[in-house]
Amino acid sequence: MTARINPRQPDSSAPRILYPGATMLLVAVIGCFTAWGIAADLTTPMVSGFKRIFDMSSFQASLVQMAYYGAYFLLAIPAALINSRWGYKAGMVSGLALASVGAFGFWPASQVMTYGAFLAALFAIAAGCSLLETSASPYVISLGPEETSTRRLNLAQAFNPLGTNIGVLIASTLILPRLDTPVNLADVSPETERAIRAEQLRAVTGPYIGLGVLLAVILVIIFIQKAPPIAPADDDAGRPASPLATLWRSRRYRYGVIAQFFNVAAQVCCWTYIIQYTQQALNGSLQLGSQMLQISLIVFLIARFLMTAVIARIRATKVMGVLGAVAVGLCIYASLRPGITGVVAVIAVSFCLSLMFPTIYGVALSGLGEATKFGAAGLVMAIVGGAIMPMVQGRVMDATSAATSFIVPAACFVIVTAYAIYDLRAPAQTVTAATASETASDTAPANTVSKRKDQS
Repeated sequence: MTARINPRQPDSSAPRILYPGATMLLVAVIGCFTAWGIAADLTTPMVSGFKRIFDMSSFQASLVQMAYYGAYFLLAIPAALINSRWGYKAGMVSGLALASVGAFGFWPASQVMTYGAFLAALFAIAAGCSLLETSASPYVISLGPEETSTRRLNLAQAFNPLGTNIGVLIASTLILPRLDTPVNLADVSPETERAIRAEQLRAVTGPYIGLGVLLAVILVIIFIQKAPPIAPADDDAGRPASPLATLWRSRRYRYGVIAQFFNVAAQVCCWTYIIQYTQQALNGSLQLGSQMLQISLIVFLIARFLMTAVIARIRATKVMGVLGAVAVGLCIYASLRPGITGVVAVIAVSFCLSLMFPTIYGVALSGLGEATKFGAAGLVMAIVGGAIMPMVQGRVMDATSAATSFIVPAACFVIVTAYAIYDLRAPAQTVTAATASETASDTAPANTVSKRKDQS
């Protein structure tokens, strides 16, 4: 059921961001957003890293993203079932546990020294993050009035780039410099080659062990924290129809899943291949490419906080439509003009990306009521776009160039922009959330508002 804190609000013309007593809960969940940001963007540079270590093509190296984001797709429904049966806290604890196990799995993988072993460890990390994200995002939505849910989610996810910057900083300072070996492996003996690869893999393993420790610490904090008890929905609200039926009736939700697929695809494509783009456009090193990625994430971080303030005054999807169109133009420019200005254009795309994920998430889940938990799972499953489209871009890159391949994220941003336009033009009532006795509109608040239990 959708958890709601009792919405006792003072008389005010402006809706509250949070219900009373929900501040500490939001702070705790923000820690989870930061943690999976570290995990995701510590992994992004590994496409280039594993390509160097195991001497693979761009397409083969992109299997890193397939393992990572594919796990998001496979674990989203189990996460929804956990949330439905035991609640959001159980989902977050389960996710943190699984992700920490995957991070610690890098040590045995470094002993095996095979690409598949590392992919398995990455899959476990991502599976945990899938459980975590499926639980945390709708929980943030439930901590305040529905009309401010998009702003609240933008605020919480503004801290996710802190984690992504930490992850990329670790990769650019502790991992990638140690992979830029001047040794020509073709001229060394098999024993020497194995020793060099073992040293490179140790450079990869250390930061992931540290990540495992961080995830375990957050797990303990979340586990011991006592959340305010939440009562079930009122019995007289009626029993809702199948969540799948409710979701299917909502065009705003269905189109939102598609938009999220291409949004995440564009994000992962741009951040994954900015390293190779920089190397080809500027004849730069692996480390220089990772520094450009770091700058992109700093731009993303600043823009996320800025956009949170902007959408308090301007409708979020209106801003997203403008940013989506700008992102299309930037990607096309980067593909046509490789060089320093092309690199600047790819970095600027991160400014446009800052608003998109939480806005699509909040708009798509608006008014779903009891179907929100399964709706969140569908939106998390859409993250598989980050697994599929980088492989497409990798194929294009292998066949042409890094610059030409940026036509792939440009096409993805066209879809995101189209969703923003749809939301702006769609009628307010587009879904019937059927219950045994009544229906609800696509934009109406859920008809089951939970109440806080009396404290004993």
